[in-house]
Amino acid sequence: MRKKIVIFSFFSALGEGIYILLVALFMRNANQWFGNKPSILGIVAFLLLFVFSAAISGALILGKPTLLYLEGKKREALELFGFTLGWMLVFLIILLITIIALR
Repeated sequence: MRKKIVIFSFFSALGEGIYILLVALFMRNANQWFGNKPSILGIVAFLLLFVFSAAISGALILGKPTLLYLEGKKREALELFGFTLGWMLVFLIILLITIIALR
């Protein structure tokens, strides 16, 4: 069971990382697509993206651990959550090392 938790947590963290990358690419290119002039619609779109991102991130990081917890599998839920955060930390460290190395 522990091996499945480690693998599932890796893919949960990877999915979150890919989602973050896609949102970052969208935000980086948003000015080119929508123009530099701020408008109320741009602010609304940003806030909608923020709320949508919170929901997606919550589902990717907390979805399965919550289901396990509600099924009474508290230890597995906490392990899955912890391993997912651990993988996210590993990805962050790799990203920071890459950024520093490319300077």
